[in-house]
Amino acid sequence: MPVLPTSLLLRSRLIPPFFSPPSARPVHRLAAAITFSSARRPFPDKNLIRAKDSVKELPSLPLFPNQPLTLLPDQATGFVAAAQANFRRVTVDSTGGNEGAQLLCVVRALLKKIKRRVLVGDRVLVSSVDWENRTGMIEDVFERKTEVIDPPIANVDHFLVLFSMEQPKLEPFTLTRFLVEAESTGIPLTLVLNKCELADEEALSTWKDRLHKWGYEPLFCSVESKSGLGFLEGTLKGKTTVVVGPSGVGKSSLINYLRSDQHYDEIDDLYSEGVKWLGEQRVSQVSKSGLGRHTTRHVSLLPLTGGGYLADTPGFNQPSLLKVTKKSLSETFPEIRQMLSDSASCSFNDCLHIGEPGCVVKGDWERYPYYLQLLDEIKIREEIQLRTFGTKREGDVRYKTGEMGVKHPEPRLELKKHRRVSRKRINQSVIDELEEIDEGFD
Repeated sequence: MPVLPTSLLLRSRLIPPFFSPPSARPVHRLAAAITFSSARRPFPDKNLIRAKDSVKELPSLPLFPNQPLTLLPDQATGFVAAAQANFRRVTVDSTGGNEGAQLLCVVRALLKKIKRRVLVGDRVLVSSVDWENRTGMIEDVFERKTEVIDPPIANVDHFLVLFSMEQPKLEPFTLTRFLVEAESTGIPLTLVLNKCELADEEALSTWKDRLHKWGYEPLFCSVESKSGLGFLEGTLKGKTTVVVGPSGVGKSSLINYLRSDQHYDEIDDLYSEGVKWLGEQRVSQVSKSGLGRHTTRHVSLLPLTGGGYLADTPGFNQPSLLKVTKKSLSETFPEIRQMLSDSASCSFNDCLHIGEPGCVVKGDWERYPYYLQLLDEIKIREEIQLRTFGTKREGDVRYKTGEMGVKHPEPRLELKKHRRVSRKRINQSVIDELEEIDEGFD
């Protein structure tokens, strides 16, 4: 039996026998013949079509509603009180007879696809609520007033920067990083120094004068001896406050004191390494090296007796400063803000205050070396981001306008990874391949 050439075998697989050779007919007829077989597809199931039509008729919630919603019996609104892994604990603030109830919720898959994070402190809409088992699904997120990146929490009214005088010892540059991170959010802050019973009067007076030159009025307290905490309780009343600071400075101890006269509700099956979500916070001793131990591992929003909430966050020794740019860094230092307010502005709008001509900011203040060090760090980070992402970056989400002008978020698919190649391009590539075969055969 004679062996056919490879080119003829390829042509016999691609072209049905009842068609004439490509050279004997126009190219567009070949494209129609190739797409003829691919156009044959099974008709979709009627149940799928009916389900698709029913989904289209469901009312859609705007991303940022500005008016009260009409809720269904299995819906509720509330705020996220704690986050752990893929679960969120939502405290219900509406729906008759269920105010204050705690729901264990998962996040809707669409919110994950469009990369809309559900943070602690977010006001959310919960659907598919099972009031007996206290479970539900977070359907959408309301508009945020404020957002903090590190730690991730939303709708914050007040920052409490907590440090200790000893164990671990107060370090100026670490304190500066935390203050810069808090100042970059634009949220009012209070600086509190704990464990004052371990320091003498001279050290307390020295640090008070030193921080006054920085532009802060610190509050000295001691959770161990219960001193200096009365004024702090009045400051936190009626606000959503985030407590930040290095590990081991006494954040969990302070929170336990502020909530000592509360009755801790318990929710079944909401445990993390033996710690209840609503119970007391774990407390550990400082390590032998003088550094703190990480006892808080999840962000949680805890109610206070006098009203308001206190957000306990995991301790970290180096804030990320991701929202701080080289142009906005100077705005996070009260010393520079005071110099610019006392005199005329600098000669150049983009002045970085590093000795440019006509700069009114001098280098005769204590934290100026810290400012230069942070400026160099931010410059390096921005250069890396510019080389990695470029000057323009396409968003991960696109919005499609539906009925009544409501915009629906959709995930933007990445090229060459999710999108299917068009038929026109496939057909054209087949035609080019056939023409090359014909030329080689001739």
